[in-house]
Amino acid sequence: MEAGWYETNSVQRPERPRLSLDLDVDVCVVGAGLAGLTVAREVAQRGWSVVVLEGGQVAWAASGRNMGFVLPGFSEDIDSIIERVGLDHAKQLWALSEQGLDYVRRTILDTRMPGVDLINGWLHVSKTDNPAALRNEVERMRWIGADVEHWSVERVSDRLRSPRYFGAVHYRQAFHIDPYNYALGLAALAEKAGARIFEDSPAVSLDPAGVRKRIVTPAGRVRAAHVVLAGNVHLGALMPRLAATLLPITTHVMVTEPIGEILNEVVRYRGAVSDTDRADNHYRIVGGDRLQWLGRMRAWEASPGLIARGLVNDVQRTFPELGKVGVAHVWRGTLGRTVHRMPQIGEIERGLWLASGFGGHGLNNTAMAGELLARGIVDGDQTWRLFAPYELVWAGGVLGRMVAQGIYWGTRPVERVEQEVARYRALSRARKAARSLPQHARPVSDPDQPSL
Repeated sequence: MEAGWYETNSVQRPERPRLSLDLDVDVCVVGAGLAGLTVAREVAQRGWSVVVLEGGQVAWAASGRNMGFVLPGFSEDIDSIIERVGLDHAKQLWALSEQGLDYVRRTILDTRMPGVDLINGWLHVSKTDNPAALRNEVERMRWIGADVEHWSVERVSDRLRSPRYFGAVHYRQAFHIDPYNYALGLAALAEKAGARIFEDSPAVSLDPAGVRKRIVTPAGRVRAAHVVLAGNVHLGALMPRLAATLLPITTHVMVTEPIGEILNEVVRYRGAVSDTDRADNHYRIVGGDRLQWLGRMRAWEASPGLIARGLVNDVQRTFPELGKVGVAHVWRGTLGRTVHRMPQIGEIERGLWLASGFGGHGLNNTAMAGELLARGIVDGDQTWRLFAPYELVWAGGVLGRMVAQGIYWGTRPVERVEQEVARYRALSRARKAARSLPQHARPVSDPDQPSL
């Protein structure tokens, strides 16, 4: 696993066996990421037998490489959800997303899970001066049931000393954690409930026909009444038609070398921070005086060295007071994003279930999906059907990746211009305000500020 920061700080991870025999169980889960582990835990707690097949190791993919942001909602924005399914339906979906958030928090606190370092709050910062738009956003989010508040420019600048920031929306119930330790803890809880997890056991073929499905691995086989596919973009060889509905998005994460006390002076907010709706500039403080920073989305692999320099530049552009920062760890993780930016949750054939496509909201939505599928399988609960309007849609293959990358690159310059205009106007207002003061009350000019 490339995410060396998480490995360095991980709790003990037991070695798990490879499947080398034939088993007959109630439920077989393919994929030992957060979604698969949650399903396995919930099914086992209900008294059913369950096996988890993992081609690598527990949480080796996106579940153990992400930023650890546990946020409400989905990758799709709430206005688009309302337009597609209506206000009442959208409220139900939002409530489910918050139930996923609550599941993660409750699991951590109730089991006293070690090493997850739960810290409250998520600040979504604006890089343009739009207080009216932010207040409108807060009101819309409150209509849907979100616990949010508006932060003024002054309040943001008190907590984040960045010349590029204006107001923000604060999500009080969101939080951030160590996702790798959470996944390892979830695996231990699933096993405690009775689930069996096999690593280095990829599912190479699946026969979903009949009452008992058959799953073949290199050294063993499983027969099960229900199969849950929780492998995200890694389902390709097993179920190509499902993998084709996901657009693989690779993001890059950096953890800096220790920065020192200046970091705690410049970044005084301890929750998670995002300053975009896209795949740039999501960050948090880890290890006391290091920054963990995510950005530089790619639809294909890129040079780690170039990516690291780009991430360092992003930090310096956002927080020039920090100066040059050193890179201790950098890694990439690939997530699966659907065309409609909503997760794929439900029964796609009789006894064949899917939990996938969580985009950038994996921690809350994998928990929610795991509960929904366990209730659907064991209890016959139909709540998962709330996601029926978001059907499986082909993601466009290589062309889809090229389009996604082009949109990302194309919008960055436009956003940069908007942000620079906002900064110019803010500096102009500040200069005019200073000129209106009596001569003796004017501040001393800052030689580092640009002339207007």
